[in-house]
Amino acid sequence: MSEEEYLRKEIDAVEQQAARRIDPGTGALTISIAVLALLVSLVLPWVGETTGLSVVLGESTGFVPRLFSYFAFGVGVLGSGLALAVRRWGMAWVCTLGLFAGSVTGVLSIWSQQTTASNKTIGPGPGIGLIIAVIAVIVLLVKWVRIAASRPPQL
Repeated sequence: MSEEEYLRKEIDAVEQQAARRIDPGTGALTISIAVLALLVSLVLPWVGETTGLSVVLGESTGFVPRLFSYFAFGVGVLGSGLALAVRRWGMAWVCTLGLFAGSVTGVLSIWSQQTTASNKTIGPGPGIGLIIAVIAVIVLLVKWVRIAASRPPQL
């Protein structure tokens, strides 16, 4: 193999490695602020007087808010942090899909707290922490969709 062929293969390998990486640019700041908002929502009430931390730990709440908390903190906080650290396209798509499911369950968790149960009593209502968490998850979803969809089509 000539030196020119070796150099061409090395350049192609570097190009393929660079093609698998993302560059969130200024979106990383927005993602970081939304993750911070998710973490702050832990200390605020989510369901009635129950704080977000209690919901994450599974203490006395419904299924849908607990499921949302797993999506929000599993994908929103841990997934976003990991995706920003490794900067891979695959992780960006995992965050996008997980946050889509999280945004749907978040809206359902707000709705489930406002509707009546089978005994005709009105739910405790969503707390400010739950509303902040849902908004933060939707902001994260929008940012990760933009980052994941920005990949050039030829790669």
